[in-house]
Amino acid sequence: MVRILWIALALAMSGAGKDLDIHFVDVEGGQATLIVTPQGESLLVDAGWPGFDGRDADRIIVAAKKAGLKRIDYLVLTHYHRDHVGGVEQLAAKFPVGTFVDHGPNRETGKSAEELNASYERALAKGKHLVVKPGDRIPLKGVSVTVVTADGERIEKPLAGAGASNALCAATARKEVDNTENARSTGFLLQYGKFRFLDIGDLTWNKELDLVCPGNLLGKVDVYLTTHHGLEVSGPAAIVHALSPRVAIMNNGAKKGGSPAAWDVIKSSPGLEDFWQVHFALAGGKEHNVSEPGIANMEEKCQGFGLSLSAKNTGAFSVTNQRNGVSKNYAAGQR
Repeated sequence: MVRILWIALALAMSGAGKDLDIHFVDVEGGQATLIVTPQGESLLVDAGWPGFDGRDADRIIVAAKKAGLKRIDYLVLTHYHRDHVGGVEQLAAKFPVGTFVDHGPNRETGKSAEELNASYERALAKGKHLVVKPGDRIPLKGVSVTVVTADGERIEKPLAGAGASNALCAATARKEVDNTENARSTGFLLQYGKFRFLDIGDLTWNKELDLVCPGNLLGKVDVYLTTHHGLEVSGPAAIVHALSPRVAIMNNGAKKGGSPAAWDVIKSSPGLEDFWQVHFALAGGKEHNVSEPGIANMEEKCQGFGLSLSAKNTGAFSVTNQRNGVSKNYAAGQR
């Protein structure tokens, strides 16, 4: 009897049998992705825009409280742009953040950059600070979170099971060098058992090619958060099709992201089972938006519905639209 109790306690502490939850919070074309492990630890990727009477910070806090959180354990800042770092100070003023994770100093200059830096520094004073580089692990309990890009650099060696030659590279031209913070985005691959999720922020075309050409350093993933909100300056077929995601999720706004060219690349990806969007992209029309059940917000002036994902360590997962309750299950064993 004592042995059974010890086993039950060990399973409870390990989070065995519980799900990994990912909430894609609507911050109107920015990013705020909340990850909650089976052990109850949390990682928030970015915090949306500043202003709007604290709209984005409030939406994140609502999602965190619904998930049973009393604080954010790790807040990963992908890069220093207003739609990603802008809401950090407002969030930290209302909800505890344990550790702020970033790629190091902002490489952009000018008035806007200085304002963002000052705001972020005020937020940093409320928690710990961790600077990461490619290959580092973010110590989130119950899952493996490997940094694959940071400050313009990438991992040097393939992740476990990756490294296959990429035939799409030869036909993919590179673009002009991007010297903005987008190209310095901190990106990571999260693995929970057999489930794999990729978030590389607003990484742009050339840096994405560096990840998969001539060989794919990342391997295939189950869920891909579309790069740069689905803008065509990112997301070449050479990376999207090499990742071969089962499900793609686009954190676009009504007028931000979701460009038809990028949408077509994602929609045509081999092995794609479903495509979900946070917003109906006004520029895309019916031809370049998924059907209504898979879109969290149909109107430009919306209530801020998001998408939620729940994954098991077997690789099985589900996605739910918070607006209409539509949910779909994806079986394990497809990778």
